[in-house]
Amino acid sequence: MGYVEDFRRRIRGGELGSIPVVIGLIIIAIVFEAQTGTFLTPRNLSNISVYIAGPGIMAVGIVLVLLLGEIDLSIGSVAGLSAAIWAVLSVTHGVDDVVSILLAIAAGAAVGTVHGVFFAKVGVPAFVVTLAGFLGWSGVQIWVMGEEGTINIPRDSWVRDFTDFYFSDISAAYTLAAVITAGYVLLSWRHERRRAEARLAARPLTEILIRGGLVALIAFVTAYTLNQHRGLPLALVLFLAVLLLADFMVRRTTYGRQIFAVGGNAEAARRAGINVARVRLTVFTIAGALAAFGGLFLAGQGGGASKSLGSGNLLMNVIAAAVIGGTSLFGGRGWIWAALLGTLVIQSITSGLNLMNMSAEIQYMITGAVLLIAVVLDSVSRRTQRTAGRT
Repeated sequence: MGYVEDFRRRIRGGELGSIPVVIGLIIIAIVFEAQTGTFLTPRNLSNISVYIAGPGIMAVGIVLVLLLGEIDLSIGSVAGLSAAIWAVLSVTHGVDDVVSILLAIAAGAAVGTVHGVFFAKVGVPAFVVTLAGFLGWSGVQIWVMGEEGTINIPRDSWVRDFTDFYFSDISAAYTLAAVITAGYVLLSWRHERRRAEARLAARPLTEILIRGGLVALIAFVTAYTLNQHRGLPLALVLFLAVLLLADFMVRRTTYGRQIFAVGGNAEAARRAGINVARVRLTVFTIAGALAAFGGLFLAGQGGGASKSLGSGNLLMNVIAAAVIGGTSLFGGRGWIWAALLGTLVIQSITSGLNLMNMSAEIQYMITGAVLLIAVVLDSVSRRTQRTAGRT
């Protein structure tokens, strides 16, 4: 009963967490399965797990920027530019594929650093800096591509493997599920033990095991579903790796706590001795690198780099994914896994509507409505927390 009362207290206090997103995903699955009969098939779910990788990795960078209370409007252009740099180096000029990939990601990080310098050092608002980047880097992308409208990916390219390679051995998916479950339980136990040693409130072992069981259920059901199609996609593995590394950085390091502090109150963080400019600059650098990495996945899915890669509704979808997943637009509140949940929501809607042969404008309207609901929930949640005496 203590768990139920604690849950009720958190809801009354406005701490909704990921509950609305999870409920939304369940409703989406039920509605589209009822309408199509094929939404929950292993093939469709496996395709969704691949399609979310590129935008999801980019959304991780946006989550970090939103935690600062800022925005990055350039990520689509950075993704397209980085894919163009990789394609020209690797395909056109024959540079080693791995070297080309690393240089493309480094280029994205460099672009993010430029944005961070103008924002953190010069004082130009991030909105203006990245809006200029959105326009300017699109031009650079077209210039890099030259006369080539599209550069196709060779069959033996690593970039193609990012989205086309599957671990067909069923043990791969189950092993990953087991590792994730064991890692979650172990890290949770160590964290709560340290809290108990510091005489802080800590979850009992029973609750840790219950949570671990829920993680195991999700992980092994996912592994079973993927194995019914082609196996474990490399795209999903790389996306999870980015999520885990970013989550560790944000929740387990001093730097991660500094990001929350700067996003919550930059002046208070400065008075506490935090180098606010350094935190802001490095976050935009990381966001640029992740946008570049995500751009390579988009190139893999599209069969090559093009002058239009990164344009269209990609930017809005990535920002929407971060917000829908539970990251606040007002800074200082959110979590890395919002990138996964939000991207899942958007891709599930897109996939379901495609199965129903709905037009693109319907997809835009529904995604926009979901985004609006997410922002309204965030605003209501903050107001409820202030009313309850929490910040």
